[in-house]
Amino acid sequence: MVHTWVNAEQVPRFYPNVVTLTAGEADVAEQRQAVRILLKSHLPGRWAVKDSFCTLDIARLGFEVLLEASWIRKPEPKAVPLVSGFAWERAGPVGEAFPSALFGDENFAMFSARRDGAIVAGGTLYRADKVVGLSNVVADADDEPAVWRDLASLAATTFPGLPLVGYESGDELKAAQKAGFEIGDPLRIWVRSPD
Repeated sequence: MVHTWVNAEQVPRFYPNVVTLTAGEADVAEQRQAVRILLKSHLPGRWAVKDSFCTLDIARLGFEVLLEASWIRKPEPKAVPLVSGFAWERAGPVGEAFPSALFGDENFAMFSARRDGAIVAGGTLYRADKVVGLSNVVADADDEPAVWRDLASLAATTFPGLPLVGYESGDELKAAQKAGFEIGDPLRIWVRSPD
């Protein structure tokens, strides 16, 4: 389906089973139908729908809003000197949590930052469709804007010439904005608990 990405199997924790890809009126009707079909598949456990354009209303289908966020974008990130003062490194496979196959994908990069030998920040980059997605940004509140700036620079170095996108809410959204990211349209994550 061009308008929706669907995975009818169990997905890793914190990943949705449905992601909307378009926002047209006819598309939204078909997206709701895809959710209804997936409901009939009796997926085990909690599962989620990423409503990328905040256009679905699936509360009557037994979903509740888990997260409201906004898209963020840095159209032309630049490889500039890092500002956090942390020692950044590209991460590699570590045990079962981060399998080696993931790190064999040339489109994937995970970075961690150390201060005084301890990991204090990090983020994940993934290149797809002429854009780089930034996710799983972790940092102490005082360090957040600098970490966002550093990750934008690392993205520009790792995947040059591509815009950087993601989504955030709350304090993380404010930190991304302080780091020069543009704030875009809202999105919503819906979650359904098993009956």
